[in-house]
Order: sequence, then structure tokens, then C-alpha cells
Amino acid sequence: MKSAWIVFIEHIKNAYLIKRLAEFQLRISNHNNYLGIAWELINPAMQIAVYWFVFGLGLRSNNIMEGVPFIYWLMVGISMWFFVNQGVLEGTKAISSKFNQVAKMKFPLSIIPSYIVFSRFYGHIGLLIIVMLLCLVGGYHPTIYTLQLLLYIPFALILTMAISLVTSTLGVLIRDTQMIMQSLMRIIFFVSSILYLPTNETVLTVMNFNPIFFLAEGYRAAILHHEWFFITHWHLAVYNLCLVTVLFILGSILHMRYRDHFADYM
Repeated sequence: MKSAWIVFIEHIKNAYLIKRLAEFQLRISNHNNYLGIAWELINPAMQIAVYWFVFGLGLRSNNIMEGVPFIYWLMVGISMWFFVNQGVLEGTKAISSKFNQVAKMKFPLSIIPSYIVFSRFYGHIGLLIIVMLLCLVGGYHPTIYTLQLLLYIPFALILTMAISLVTSTLGVLIRDTQMIMQSLMRIIFFVSSILYLPTNETVLTVMNFNPIFFLAEGYRAAILHHEWFFITHWHLAVYNLCLVTVLFILGSILHMRYRDHFADYM
């Protein structure tokens, strides 16, 4: 618990630094592109169009999903995935790619994956606003249930940071971590309710252990279904809260145990 407390305090003390570094990272990651930061929205839009064409129009003939047209159901459910996926994959290689830049500085290494993740958070907020506007055009107006997003959005951020804290340390110790996480994130994507909802109870039970399932259904409940998802499915809320806590503690222990030796592994 001491390691978790140290990492937590480092994040609190350097919250402003995380924000500034995230903004700088966002600029430099797009400065070579003609459209710049617009790609943070264009790329997800293109992927959504492909998923809708294949899974919605091609396989499901654009059928209704949970009382909602498939395109809206898909857009809301997948809106947080682009952030979580990019955040985890880039957070995994954060320390190994940035270590040499801060090796000779008195710099809190634990915030490196966090500011990399946070740099992707801006794109998520922009995409979510556009998705909500499209849903508004489709007749899905904001209600009091939409306030649930104030829980799910921070949870998506904290979950991604917690995972990245674990994987960024492993990425220094085990160079295959990046490839492992790429494969694992593909599995997590398809074993979630982003593209479909299974009728098989066994498959659905397995999906419940996937935090992406909780986020996708939570976003849909807030924007489309008008349901207090975290209350009606309180057991999932408790499970995911415990999962994030365990990931943060585990990541903190690993980070504090090895960060004085990162230079030896690089």
C-alpha cells in the first residue's frame, strides 16, 4: 500500500504537469499530418463506418439492437474504445520510449504513462460530444440519466491509467509486452458488447468480467436507454471498482520495485 500511496501523491502533486505534457504530446503526435489533430476524430469515424457496414448492414441488415437503431447503438458503445485501446497501447511503451528524455532529471516516472494516456483523453471527449450530437439529431435527447457519464468517463480514464501503469513497467522489463498487449486488446474488443450482444448465457457471463462491457453498456444506458446502469447492475460496478483498485496497487508495486533499475533494463 505504501507504493500505491507514493504513486498517488506523485499524481496529485503533478496534476498540472500531466495536463501540460498531455497537451504537448497531443500536438507533437499530429504535427506531421496535414489535417493535424483532426485525425483524432477522422480515424474513429472511418472505423465506425466500416463496423456499421460489415456488422450492422452486412450481417444484421441494420436490425434494431435493444430497441435502438444499430448505428446509434454502435457509435455510443464504441466511443470510449478508441480512447482505451490507444491509451493502453501507447501507455505500454511510454516509459521505454520516454525514459532517455528524463533519465538525468528529477522527474516522477510514474506520471509518464498517465500523461500519454491523458493526451488521448481530449480526442475521446471530442468524439463523445459529436456522438451525442448525432444521437440528438436521431431523437435521443439528454436526460437526467446522461449525468451517469460523469461517472463512466472518469472511470474510463482511471482504468486506462491503471492498466498503463502495470504494462508500462512490464514494457521495460519484458520487451514483448507491447506485442502481447496488442493481441490482448483485440481479444478484449471482441469479447465485449461493442459489436454484438450474445444470446448464449455462458458467453454473456464471460463478457461481464470484461471492464469494456461495463463501460459500453454504461455509456449506452446514459445516452440511449435512460437507465441507472451502475445501480441496476451494482455487482458489475463493484467488480470493476475492485478491478481498478487492484490494477493500480499492482502497477504501483511493480513500478516502485523496478523504477530505480529502469536504466539497467533499457
